[in-house]
Amino acid sequence: MANIKVLLVDDHKIVRDGIKLMLEPQAGINVVAEAEDGEEVKNILDETSVDVIVMDINMPGMNGIKTTKMVKDEHPNIKVLALTMSSDDSHIRQMVQAGASGYIMKSAGRDELTNAIHDVMAGKHYFSDQATQSIMMDLVKNKGKSSAPDPVHITERELEVLQMIVKEHTNQEIAEKLYISPRTVDAHRRNLLQKTGARNTAGLVKYAFQNGLVNND
Repeated sequence: MANIKVLLVDDHKIVRDGIKLMLEPQAGINVVAEAEDGEEVKNILDETSVDVIVMDINMPGMNGIKTTKMVKDEHPNIKVLALTMSSDDSHIRQMVQAGASGYIMKSAGRDELTNAIHDVMAGKHYFSDQATQSIMMDLVKNKGKSSAPDPVHITERELEVLQMIVKEHTNQEIAEKLYISPRTVDAHRRNLLQKTGARNTAGLVKYAFQNGLVNND
């Protein structure tokens, strides 16, 4: 099995150096690039093959949330693992909605970080204990409120693709309308099937109608 190719994104070099030192001895993980902001991430992904991005949230310019959304729109197969000092539940929610597969604290040790990378690479979600506790507290505080969020976190780009699937557009037509490649459309479609539990296109259409995601424009 090939090594997992990791991109480290943090505006502090000392943090990147520390993470790199933790990950370099780990079998199966290879840090292939580093970036200090979202713009640099965009440039790196145009030239470098990456499997997982370990992404800081609080960065100047394009923060981790905006950068994650950009990555998942343009490279839906790349997994994002949020790395931060904050256990703020709003940050956790925004990162997941942007497409992150996990959330880990900067205080985490080598084993937890390694496990988190392997988990998100395997298509699972990983949340540190602190992050999980924060999410659970938020759910308890909001219990009984009618504005409960959709349990499936679909990104804005995935929603656009889903709405076009409902309108019976082909992958090629969706690609042309969204200015992305048919291969990227197919990746979004696979992600939608996995997230919604649908078995086929008919299942996706059913899910869209059941959850009020149909665009009547």
